[in-house]
Amino acid sequence: STRYDLYRVLHAALCLFAICSEAIVSELHKRISSAFDVFDHESNHTVDVREIGTIIRSLGCFPTEAQLHDVIAEIEEEEPTGFIRFERFLPTMSRILLEHRFRPVPEDLLLQAFEVLDQQKRGHLDPEELTRYLTQEGEPFTQEEMEEMLSAAVDPDKNLIFYKDFVSVMTVDDPW
Repeated sequence: STRYDLYRVLHAALCLFAICSEAIVSELHKRISSAFDVFDHESNHTVDVREIGTIIRSLGCFPTEAQLHDVIAEIEEEEPTGFIRFERFLPTMSRILLEHRFRPVPEDLLLQAFEVLDQQKRGHLDPEELTRYLTQEGEPFTQEEMEEMLSAAVDPDKNLIFYKDFVSVMTVDDPW
């Protein structure tokens, strides 16, 4: 009788786990679909391959350029067309999110990085100064990436990057 009761409890727990897992995956698929749809301008379940990085980043993942190229290679057709189909993107992106790959750098480390660049400890950087660092050092940003980042980072009134504010905008709570 005790063995039977344990079996029933275990069975109920496993059923509950399966239901919760389905709900999580379903919600995850909705998020991925919504992000993909923003760039599916023709509503034909495809996006330009150049938009994949933006879509992935909008889902809270921040791969390096090399990692992004690996993901694209995985989801591209055998004969690349310049477009990515949703049915190929969905399973790969689901796995990336469920495995917590390409997670963002923690807020305190981002802040430390900006503070290293701010040698005068002013609390801000000039856009030109940050552009120079990010296009000439390490894994350089493209012009398009710099423009996108600066449009979000630069205070329009003072034409400066107040990095503490920018870091708080860059970091998001991870729902997964």
